[in-house]
Amino acid sequence: MIHFISPHLEIQREPFAQPFAFKGSAFHEKWNMVVRLRDEADHEVIGIGGLAVLWSDAAVFEAHTEVGSNLLQAALLEYALQIVKGRSFADPIEMHRAIFPEVHDYGRHITRRADLKPTFTRIALVALDNAAWLLQARRHSFTTFDAMLPDPFRSYLSSRQTHVSLTPAVGYNLSDETLHHLLREGTAVLKIKIGQPGAEADMVAADIRRVSAIHEMARGYETGLTETGQVVYYLDANGRYGEKDSMARLLDYADRQGFLDRIILIEEPFQHPEDIDVHGLPARFAGDESIHAVEDISTRMQQGYQAFAIKPAGKTLSLSLQMIETAAEAGAICFVADNACVPVLVEWNKNIAARLPVFPGIKGGILESNGPENYGPAWKRMLAEYPNPNASWLTPDRGTFILDEAYYQESGGIFHTPTAYSDLFKL
Repeated sequence: MIHFISPHLEIQREPFAQPFAFKGSAFHEKWNMVVRLRDEADHEVIGIGGLAVLWSDAAVFEAHTEVGSNLLQAALLEYALQIVKGRSFADPIEMHRAIFPEVHDYGRHITRRADLKPTFTRIALVALDNAAWLLQARRHSFTTFDAMLPDPFRSYLSSRQTHVSLTPAVGYNLSDETLHHLLREGTAVLKIKIGQPGAEADMVAADIRRVSAIHEMARGYETGLTETGQVVYYLDANGRYGEKDSMARLLDYADRQGFLDRIILIEEPFQHPEDIDVHGLPARFAGDESIHAVEDISTRMQQGYQAFAIKPAGKTLSLSLQMIETAAEAGAICFVADNACVPVLVEWNKNIAARLPVFPGIKGGILESNGPENYGPAWKRMLAEYPNPNASWLTPDRGTFILDEAYYQESGGIFHTPTAYSDLFKL
């Protein structure tokens, strides 16, 4: 059992070097929620979670100022902390199941949206969820991620990848100079943001131009990280496409231009995914923010989806483990994606990416991470503040995170206190 006393909350705001553009819009900074939890035995832990309103519910983002929408999402975490205060739970998964309905109802109330996306609430709970996992580990003297994993999930996370390919996000406004730098550094998988601003026809035309231009830049580079030796593309529409025919036009263009085989994944393509079956489209489709609960996985698979983005830093580790189990049992592919994460959260993500099976066509796992592109020079400061600043696995080498036995023994450093965040607390 975990018994929560004295929950505390702080907020740390991290500006982006440039606006992070997707879903036809953009946001300008990351709000990192910092939760401190104690139990009756005086164990104390720090959990981190970053907010992402535009990703989790674009309607809320569009209805408010950027600061206002972040305040609303942060309010859900404060509400959750008051719910758990003084209560006991069997484990973090039981806690998440117990409090989610009430917190989500509160979110509906304060946003005045009866159709509030469950993902809006999930990401608000990440800092609390991470802290709960760390508190349980402290109570049981667990010092590795493997030891912390509950028995039912260990078989689905039994791989030990030695290489996890870095997958940076290529936003609408990422410069050609930065993209060439990424390619020269050995990046083998590009996550290309599609679904640009404008009406559907204009969006598709802009996406075709953008993907074509990126292909022209990437086609001359070779890599040892993919089975073909070519740089490959992972397209993320973030639910911007309204029609199946629009996606078909994009894929038809890629086919005619000779790079359809380089598109290994298309993530979250449609505004209303529940209405569109992707069978017949020549690509592998993945669900992301529209996967609100484990039940959604079987629904999407019936619609032709073959893969699912797992986001410990976006939907909580508690729900992510359940999604991995459900997807693996159904024969789907799981991979890990980012939410403009700071280094602490990259390592929570990496612990999952390192233990998932090899991604098809890639020599190892894949992990979206885009710290240098999003945060610019501040990324070096954040790495220097990390509890293991000189660890070899903290930064990629020629486009891949190289994970040795020391990485698995230290579990990416997530069990160390992140003093840059714990020092925010005055008492």
